[in-house]
Amino acid sequence: MESERIAFDAPVEGVARITLTRPSKANAQDKEMLYAIDAALTRAAQDDAVRCIVLAAEGAHFSSGHDLRDDSNLAGFPAVTQWGGFDGDGQEGQLAAEHEMYLGLCLRWRNLPKPVVVQVQGLCMAGGLMLVWPFDIVIASKDALFSDPTVAFGVNGVEYFAHVWELGSRKARELLYTGCDLTAEECRELGMVNHVVPRAELEAFTLAMAQRIAKRPLIGLRLAKLACNQSLDAQGQTNLLQSAMGWQQVGHANARLRHGQPIDPAGAPLIRGERQPKD
Repeated sequence: MESERIAFDAPVEGVARITLTRPSKANAQDKEMLYAIDAALTRAAQDDAVRCIVLAAEGAHFSSGHDLRDDSNLAGFPAVTQWGGFDGDGQEGQLAAEHEMYLGLCLRWRNLPKPVVVQVQGLCMAGGLMLVWPFDIVIASKDALFSDPTVAFGVNGVEYFAHVWELGSRKARELLYTGCDLTAEECRELGMVNHVVPRAELEAFTLAMAQRIAKRPLIGLRLAKLACNQSLDAQGQTNLLQSAMGWQQVGHANARLRHGQPIDPAGAPLIRGERQPKD
């Protein structure tokens, strides 16, 4: 899938890099970007010369999350799940669409049989976490800030609900209940981030990590990733991700009844108002 939303290159031997290229929108994710990422990941996964993948982003910020202004029709993109009925009435269509393009894509990426290293700078908000948590290793610049303020929209959190797994129960609750920012160093201490480096060193450090990984045999990397993912599944992670999507739909359905739209319209001004002093 050709798209101006991403770039694809091979910066060092054995490594493919996918770069988000929408810096003027803080790399907000519209449907075109999500499916372009998926196509690029599939391309790298199926290339036997690639042993490690890097996901990076141009500009000041990694990703400000979902592009809420995106009104494109999901039917215009290549479905990756067996869900359909994306234009269904009531909550039916949104249930199908979110199982397809959010949870469906994230689970595909989580189970991609090669290591993926994510390079994060600036803001990583809400849906931005869904470009981090499904993957394997996270390198963040010192100025990186992670947040999920979506409870302000009347939902339980972003659609890939890995908060407790990534942050622990107490910190996950704080992140969700308050919409606060977590610094890169806080996330490193919690185990969500592997390394924190100066912004000027972020690319070089990430590529060095990816290059070191790419020296390992592909079969070993695949088996190690399978074992790690299955360890999480033995603890119930995939079941949790799927069940939390049900609560997401309850939040959307409630907003439709109360506000005539799938999210609480008071959410956006609340989030903007809380962020304003920091920007």
